[in-house]
Amino acid sequence: MTRTAGFNSVDIGAMRPESLLASDVLMFIGGGSAGTAGGIKITTFGLLAFVLWSEMRGETQVNVGHRRIPASNQRQALAIVLLSAGAVAVATFILLAITPHRLDAVLFEVISAFGTVGLSTGITGDLPPQANVLLVLLMFAGRIGPLTLASALALRERNRRFELPEERTIVG
Repeated sequence: MTRTAGFNSVDIGAMRPESLLASDVLMFIGGGSAGTAGGIKITTFGLLAFVLWSEMRGETQVNVGHRRIPASNQRQALAIVLLSAGAVAVATFILLAITPHRLDAVLFEVISAFGTVGLSTGITGDLPPQANVLLVLLMFAGRIGPLTLASALALRERNRRFELPEERTIVG
């Protein structure tokens, strides 16, 4: 169960790297917004998928069904995903530096901690104390972080009394 239950019917440590990667993606996305599952949430992922779809079609607005999604929601979703991916990347880098384990096992542990999933490849018992502290901090950040970040971004809208000139940068 790659959402939050922590139950497994197969030996996670015996899974192939492809299966671990698929599980990583599911754990990072997490569950629904109203649920207790961790991760960035399905709605955030779905919103960014619609943003990407609109961009590929050359549309200036993001429309889902018969509704337009405000730019503030799009920025919130992007901020949550980028900060979450950054936290996972930094924690993975640190764990790779202080442990002898493979990337796929370490990444699985980090995303499992961030997504508050409770699954393990079996390396958690071999980790040094500082690595366990890092995983605990990730669990806390993964449970509180995206929700708090989304709330903070929603409440922190500031209007400027002036507008800077527009600069078009080269993207891609």
